[in-house]
Amino acid sequence: MSDAGALEPILARTRAAVAARRERAPAPAPAPDPIRRERFLSALRAPGVALIAEHKRRSPSAGAIREDLELHEVIGAYQAGGAAAISVLTEEVSFGGSLEDLRAARAHTTLPILRKDFTVDPYQLYEALAAGADAVLLIVAALGDAELGRLHELACRLGLAALVEVHDEPELERALRLEPALIGINNRDLRTLAVDPERALALRGRIPAEVTVVAESGYARPEQLDRLEAAGIDAVLIGEALMRAPDVEVACRALTRRR
Repeated sequence: MSDAGALEPILARTRAAVAARRERAPAPAPAPDPIRRERFLSALRAPGVALIAEHKRRSPSAGAIREDLELHEVIGAYQAGGAAAISVLTEEVSFGGSLEDLRAARAHTTLPILRKDFTVDPYQLYEALAAGADAVLLIVAALGDAELGRLHELACRLGLAALVEVHDEPELERALRLEPALIGINNRDLRTLAVDPERALALRGRIPAEVTVVAESGYARPEQLDRLEAAGIDAVLIGEALMRAPDVEVACRALTRRR
């Protein structure tokens, strides 16, 4: 596993929190639903660059982002603004999210939803499915090969799309061994937290054409999305730029070309 850097304290907290939740209650046991996975993937494979709009209250790099809007207002603005899918942060300490946010988002939108969290345990996949998620995040830098393989296999078996996130070429090589349907390229360096929007463009050519690719971090302008589309990138995940916008729906429309 690569040096996880800034991830380490978050991962340690996450493992402890999952263990505590498991102690309180057994894993939910919802029936697998393969329609969810296909719904998420189909949304990202539409013509153009699909927008995954993210609800994120704060982050370690940015601090507090937006606290004056209710979750349902943000989710409604994203759907009205033409987002193809929604991402909901559920990590509590560093990002201010919760599973309740995921449940609330599911109640307020028909769009497919990604549970954005630090997935380290199968328990979290069952939680995600029970709370209404269509997809989950698997960060290659946070997982050993065996863990990554088991979680990816289980997500697929439950009918969840797995966004396998990489940050560099060695991580991409590890991800491709899974033969994933979906890869995310995060432009943020997990050791320094610096963002390089060129990273996704540089790595896209090393990914087979049949894999759906999502670019993450550092995007805010339509012309950036034009470059992603020209490079063959299928979708972009944007949170902070949208959450900070004075009018979230208008900002979303500017990126999705909706008028």
